[in-house]
Amino acid sequence: MKSLFVLIFTAMCVFSLHAQVIHDSVWSNEIKTVTLYRSGIDQEVPVMLLGSNDRLQLRFDLLAEEPTTFRYTLRHCDAEWRLDDLESYEYLSGIDDALIDDYTPSLTTLQPYYNYKAAIPAAGMTLLLSGNYALIVRLQDDPDSIVLTCRFRISEELLNPSLEIVRPTSGMRIQEDQEVNVALEQKPDLVFGSYLPFSFTPTYLKLYLQQNGRLDNQRVLPFSSYSGSKLCYRWKPENVFAGGNSFRYFDFSNLRGSMYNVLRMERFGGEFFAILRPEEDRSRQHYTAQPGLNGGFKINAWDRSNPQVESEYAWVNISLPMSRPYLNGSVHVVGGLTQWRMDEYSRMEWQPQYKAYTLRLLLKQGYYSYQILFCPTGETVGLTATLEGDHIETPNDYHLYVYYRAPGDRYDRLLSSRTLSLGSE
Repeated sequence: MKSLFVLIFTAMCVFSLHAQVIHDSVWSNEIKTVTLYRSGIDQEVPVMLLGSNDRLQLRFDLLAEEPTTFRYTLRHCDAEWRLDDLESYEYLSGIDDALIDDYTPSLTTLQPYYNYKAAIPAAGMTLLLSGNYALIVRLQDDPDSIVLTCRFRISEELLNPSLEIVRPTSGMRIQEDQEVNVALEQKPDLVFGSYLPFSFTPTYLKLYLQQNGRLDNQRVLPFSSYSGSKLCYRWKPENVFAGGNSFRYFDFSNLRGSMYNVLRMERFGGEFFAILRPEEDRSRQHYTAQPGLNGGFKINAWDRSNPQVESEYAWVNISLPMSRPYLNGSVHVVGGLTQWRMDEYSRMEWQPQYKAYTLRLLLKQGYYSYQILFCPTGETVGLTATLEGDHIETPNDYHLYVYYRAPGDRYDRLLSSRTLSLGSE
């Protein structure tokens, strides 16, 4: 089935992954709608508890007339998502790779596809260490052909982290930014009545704070002070994030009529097209709360009983009218629909004949949320202020990951993870 994957990036087959930062990436145009969630919880970040019976479920679609078989392997990574030097037997017990051969063909869809699913880890596979893991999927008959990579974490949950979202303590943007302060304390060992056996000092800890699913503005928090037995990470510039705005969203669960933010649905040449209502610059508008998934998406077909295999694919056209293009940067659609990427895949193109930025994506029926970010030339962090506007009221999700590596350790342990939304305080 190699002919199905002529668009796989051959560089991934030639160069070692060790020097690269692993991302959630798809390396074939025929692989779509990749999701990795804890079983039964389809909108949470994929984190499992070390030593538990937790399982993740991987799903993706192969847009093809005939199925093929895939295999996956799991690799341990450091805190910065580079493959570390551990051998598989050090972090994995049992089999070290598994088949992905559980698939279901699509039913009565214009675009034929096969919906694949797999349990992570597989039966007979036990993960022994906490930390970051890369899930690497290859073709069964060509182990050098990588078709997708996904990231997940295993946590030990040895700490009691507390997060607090507050008004910024310094600066002029007290109505636009959000400050996230963190305090860490150990969980007492209930068996021995003492503290857990590792050196609880900021020297060996590294805290990563992520806003929603964004990777471009992720922070490493610096230590600020002690408060009794707690380690505090607060009142630093790294704790302050632009508030952004409620996520834009559209819903094309119904192909027979227009739903939210869909101007019209069209069928032409054996394909569906979803024409969205033109977007607008929201940077000067007052904040208005809107329901959303903070960049997530949910597959749904309103008149079908099994959306995973009965949903259609459609070309979705997103447009942003503008009198003239930006000469000092690029415009990107960012969210789960573009794998939170800030690259050519998510970049909107300026169309002078329409005086608008446009992007066309092939998406599966459902509900999608996203933001439109401006990235200045030469920078890697997208700005919400330019086209979205920043508001302290925005209900962002903040994800904290606490890693630990003492002298002599060969890998980064994940001691704790925690998620807090402004709306959950």
